[in-house]
Amino acid sequence: KTGRASRLERKKQEKDKEEDESKEEDSCSQQNRASRKKNYQQKNSDGKKAGEEGSRQRERGKKAPTKDQKESENKEKKTNKKEKEGDDKQKTDRKNSTTTSSNSSDEESLSEEELAMLMEQVEQKKKLISTMRNKPWRMMKKLSVLREAQAFVEKFEGALGKGKGKKLYAYKMMMAKKWVKFKRDFDNFKTQCIPWEMKIKEVESHFGSSVASYFIFLRWMYGVNLVLFGLIFGLVIIPEILMGMPYGSMPRKTVPRAEQATAMDFSVLWDFEGYIKYSALFYGYYNNQRTIGWLKYRLPMAYFTVGISVFGYSLMVVIRSMARNANESTADGDDDNFIFSWKMFTSWDYLIGNPETADNKFASITTSFKESIVDEQESNKDENIHLRRFLRVLANVLIICCLCGSGYLIYFVVKRSQTFSKMQNVGWYERNEVEIVMSLLGMFCPPLFETIAALENYHPRIGLKWQLGRIFALFLGNLYTFLLALMDDVNEKLAEEDVVKNITHWTLLSHHNSSVGNGSTATPPPLDPADVPRGPCWETTVGIEIVRLTVSDILVTYITILVGDFIRACFVRFMNYCWCWDLEAGFPSYAEFDISGNVLGLIFNQGMIWMGSFYAPGLVGINVLRLLTSMYFQCWAVMSSNVPHARVFKASKSNNFYMGLLLLILFLSLLPVAYTIMSLPPSFDCGPFSGKKRMYEVIQETIELDFPLFVAKIFSYVANPGLIIPAILLMVSIAIKISERAVAKLYRQL
Repeated sequence: KTGRASRLERKKQEKDKEEDESKEEDSCSQQNRASRKKNYQQKNSDGKKAGEEGSRQRERGKKAPTKDQKESENKEKKTNKKEKEGDDKQKTDRKNSTTTSSNSSDEESLSEEELAMLMEQVEQKKKLISTMRNKPWRMMKKLSVLREAQAFVEKFEGALGKGKGKKLYAYKMMMAKKWVKFKRDFDNFKTQCIPWEMKIKEVESHFGSSVASYFIFLRWMYGVNLVLFGLIFGLVIIPEILMGMPYGSMPRKTVPRAEQATAMDFSVLWDFEGYIKYSALFYGYYNNQRTIGWLKYRLPMAYFTVGISVFGYSLMVVIRSMARNANESTADGDDDNFIFSWKMFTSWDYLIGNPETADNKFASITTSFKESIVDEQESNKDENIHLRRFLRVLANVLIICCLCGSGYLIYFVVKRSQTFSKMQNVGWYERNEVEIVMSLLGMFCPPLFETIAALENYHPRIGLKWQLGRIFALFLGNLYTFLLALMDDVNEKLAEEDVVKNITHWTLLSHHNSSVGNGSTATPPPLDPADVPRGPCWETTVGIEIVRLTVSDILVTYITILVGDFIRACFVRFMNYCWCWDLEAGFPSYAEFDISGNVLGLIFNQGMIWMGSFYAPGLVGINVLRLLTSMYFQCWAVMSSNVPHARVFKASKSNNFYMGLLLLILFLSLLPVAYTIMSLPPSFDCGPFSGKKRMYEVIQETIELDFPLFVAKIFSYVANPGLIIPAILLMVSIAIKISERAVAKLYRQL
């Protein structure tokens, strides 16, 4: 009985505790968390004391239990268990009701300390979500922790306001999430809008970063030429077509009478003669009127400034790209430690959900391992230094002999073509001998250089730079040899212009005298423009030669890809089953992508465009079409006909080597144009500068006629050599100081 009484007393105490707890929870909803903890600890201590008293009473009552008492005690235990389970359910229901009521109620139930702690926890969870990918945990743990953190943030983010501020805060958080999602989607959209980005990524995954760097460089060149085409087409060609004199209104815009019969023949048009020669594609078509149209557009001044701005814009873009690439390469830091560990454990992207993308990623990781293995082998290689030096000197001697022979051959061919131009009934080969020889040299010399370079046994990346430099020297030597031989032709045409100028003057004078007659005052009928004698127009001749050279280079490049890559790959693929040896492993095998030849071909072609755009404004449009078709044609050829290099290597962290070559060819292509502008007199009957002694006089004319007098005086003072030379020296000193600071900054970063 005493044991039963003690149990009843214990039940009453537990009920009293629960009632007290519920009352205290209701009364303490507006108090802070610290007071709640103290009360809870006090209650726990009271419960422990009560439990101790009950156990003592039990011990007193356990003196002589009988069978009936034992049976009754077992029944009471069972009933007590059921009652405890019911009490636990009531407790949990009460706690859930109190938590829901506190969450659903206003923020008046939360103190400032609780809000601060809750905000701190939310920020910690957000930080954990953002850095979850960098944690060295297993994937299951990452996913579980990520779900818990996201659930916590979604549950308690809205509780950080007060009253009406809760809705405002919830609205702000919702808009912040939408803004983050919008930025992520917009970044993906920008990536999708980058031209040929997915094509280049596919090429990079199968052929490595070195081949992909060529296509990135090709895309960059396309963008630059698109801007140049917009400048020339919008400021020179369109104004002349819309506001200038129409075709046939003057001699420079009319085909001569002797050439009209064959002006539309394909062979004539293929040589850019006939109607193409007297079109807006070339320099001689443009009129020398100071203003044209109802807008009073100053076409000669626009032609001159656009021709100079082509070089200025290109220089600015190249230097800016070099600076950006240098900053990216120095900001990357040291990635050469633990290369294989990083690649093994951090290369895969777990967000990939497309099977094709997964295959490309797998191929990319495999290729990157090959690149790193080659770099590691080259860094640990032992070699015979004296034998290697001898072979490298021998290779350089052989390549110098090849360069000298190609330069002499081009000079000889150009001089012979000048004799052919004075002859009649010349064949197709004689007319296009210069272009054919230069294209063949550009096609066969790079493989010859690559064969000779095998003696040097450089690292693939270093060997590529040497190969690029040698092919650059070949192209540059060929180009300047071509220009020197062409300048002899220009000097002959300038001497011929004096004779033609007198003939034209006497022809017009005799026509005027014969039409007027003896003492007649009637206006003479105009002479047909097709019958007027005209000069050779050396600017158009130079433009035609450069355009023909560019077009022939395009055709040779495409034919080389089609025959040397595609047909070769088809032959190896289908004839390998019935051949005497393995065609894929032996000769001829599949072709590798020639990085050095293609890069130097692009740079050489761009130098021709920069140099020829002043004499042929439509040449930039031809180059835009060439680059557009080259991207699709060469991407198709690489993926269908080429195989990765046997020694896969990683491209440099920047394309500054390509940009350095491009900057050099830009400077060298500017020199001939600057020489013709400053030294040679323009043709007297064609082009926007006809009638002037030098081309740059259009600037003086514009300043004198269109600006106030004080502006002309300022320009005359600025043009004084005594002021220009100190300004140049100041600019050089500033450039030296900037370079010194850049080098010092680079040392600090290293």
